[in-house]
Amino acid sequence: MKPEDLQRLVTTIMPYGKYQGRLIADFPGAYLAWYARKGFPKGDLGNLLALALEIDHNGLKRLLDPLRKRP
Repeated sequence: MKPEDLQRLVTTIMPYGKYQGRLIADFPGAYLAWYARKGFPKGDLGNLLALALEIDHNGLKRLLDPLRKRP
């Protein structure tokens, strides 16, 4: 993981699937766990989903709040 990956969690939008159009940081933990069982996609998107799962699983989602853009 690189520090900029945390910023990318709050700016990257899911390009397909059930949560298409939503930020990866906003995915529910159950969906991320399902993806882990199914197998994350290869490449950058899969890495971000795996990171989101780790953050959610360890109860650290609030750490992303300062990285979100404020209106």
